Amino acid sequence: MKKTTQLRQLLNRKEILVAPGAHDALTAKIIEKVGFEAVYFTGYGQAASHLGTADIGLLTMTEMVARVRNFVMALDIPVIADGDTGFGNAMNVMRTVSEYEAAGAAAIQLEDQVAPKRCGHMIGRQVIPIEEMAGKIRAAVAARKDPDFVIIARTDARTPHGIEEAIKRGKAYEAAGADVLFIESPESVEEMRMITSSFTIPVLANMVEGGRTPLLTDQELQEIGYDVVIFPTASTYVTAQAMFKLMNELKTAGTTKHIMDQMIPFAEFNDLIGLTEVREIEKKFIP
Repeated sequence: MKKTTQLRQLLNRKEILVAPGAHDALTAKIIEKVGFEAVYFTGYGQAASHLGTADIGLLTMTEMVARVRNFVMALDIPVIADGDTGFGNAMNVMRTVSEYEAAGAAAIQLEDQVAPKRCGHMIGRQVIPIEEMAGKIRAAVAARKDPDFVIIARTDARTPHGIEEAIKRGKAYEAAGADVLFIESPESVEEMRMITSSFTIPVLANMVEGGRTPLLTDQELQEIGYDVVIFPTASTYVTAQAMFKLMNELKTAGTTKHIMDQMIPFAEFNDLIGLTEVREIEKKFIP
């Protein structure tokens, strides 16, 4: 089954789809190995892991596509890929959709921020006119070759303009042909219920630790009415915390032997990254 079709089926079932965020392909492999059915390719995490910078629109489209392709090649589950603003106007969006689709993503998320964009829970975000974003969504729909390729429309209007404007924009993007709606950073459970009761297509929840939206469980979100939830930042934060702990220990003790119990064993890690399969291929094809 195509990954796009697989994702469509996951989005349309009664059970909420949980898609943890991954900042690199190794993290994505772990997400799959644990048993999750989809992974979220987080732009926030790509900026941090690839450039060591904040999510302020510095990554180019070609850089993002290359990393999407690496995720897809490493996994057997659908990749929901952050496409930021589409990297320009409607014409740019059309090329971005074509490139993401060719790279193997099952979905692209497009947002209505002014470029350069900001992380969805930062203060100071601005949004483009609603008509311009609706045109970008129509362009995305026109550009896709696979009708099952999922287009996610995100609005960042809640923080600068209020929940009513955000829902108004969501309705316009639904009418423009979006497959999933992502109303970013609601600030209460009441606002979240307003969102899920306002649309006929699947609605996405974004759980950012320390962000502006209440941090709920997947079951609580399902009861509110959400169809899919992403956890885009958790893996990046945990990795950074673990690295600080490791490097501080090495700096003070001069060795890592005291924290080996916190490391995945050598053989287990090699199995995770496919070394056993590589050895079998080498035996078969390399004299």
